[in-house]
Amino acid sequence: MNIAKSAITALIADDEEGPREQLRAALQRLWPELQIVAASEHGVDAWDDFLAHEPQVCFLDIRMPGLNGIEVARRMAATASPPQVVFVTAFGDHALSAFDAGAVDYVMKPVDDARLGQAIERLKARLQKDGGSGPDLNALLKQLLPAVAAPKPKPIQASLGREIKLIAPEDVIFFESDNRYTRVVFDGGDALIRTPLKELLTTLDTELFWQVHRSVLVNSRHIASAVRVDENSMHITLKGREEKLPVSRQFQGLFKGQ
Repeated sequence: MNIAKSAITALIADDEEGPREQLRAALQRLWPELQIVAASEHGVDAWDDFLAHEPQVCFLDIRMPGLNGIEVARRMAATASPPQVVFVTAFGDHALSAFDAGAVDYVMKPVDDARLGQAIERLKARLQKDGGSGPDLNALLKQLLPAVAAPKPKPIQASLGREIKLIAPEDVIFFESDNRYTRVVFDGGDALIRTPLKELLTTLDTELFWQVHRSVLVNSRHIASAVRVDENSMHITLKGREEKLPVSRQFQGLFKGQ
């Protein structure tokens, strides 16, 4: 890809409107050719917006509800096209010392034009140098975000007529976005719930439930195989079932073989 002739795309994420808009204005002033494709209001939206737009650069506030900026960056780093990440943080944040020692760039709130300008120049250099692939951030991000225990599973409450059925998460085979609802397919049937798929992401065990597409979460115990259809397309098959679930390009790295 010729970066020089292509518009660089960016996502900014901050749960506070004031800092978010200040950063947007500063970027438009200092990097007018940058195309801001999403301004996310919290971490869950930032992750979903990243999957929808696949920006090359992400400015992530560290402290956001749902998923914090470091959690979002870790998810991004595991995809097929990880973006360049710049963290936006407040003075005194515990992560600053780790950032200073590592390869992760950051800017402080309120954003200073001179400091942001330096970060922009480094971003441009990296984008020109390697076409946008960022440094391997996983090791540093793991230091900043130690492994935590899987969330205690709570039953999925699904309305079936007059009945509210409680479905144990481990009994769910897959979740699938269905317009305004999320379809829950489980041993014994399926149901629609109002909780968006992107919000379920924060409540489920990520070791058990794998996101394989922006609209699909699947219980890894029920995956039978991954089938590459062509250079760009892949789907998975399920044990004892006929459904074929799509695997988007960003998540095909989950299935590497041995």
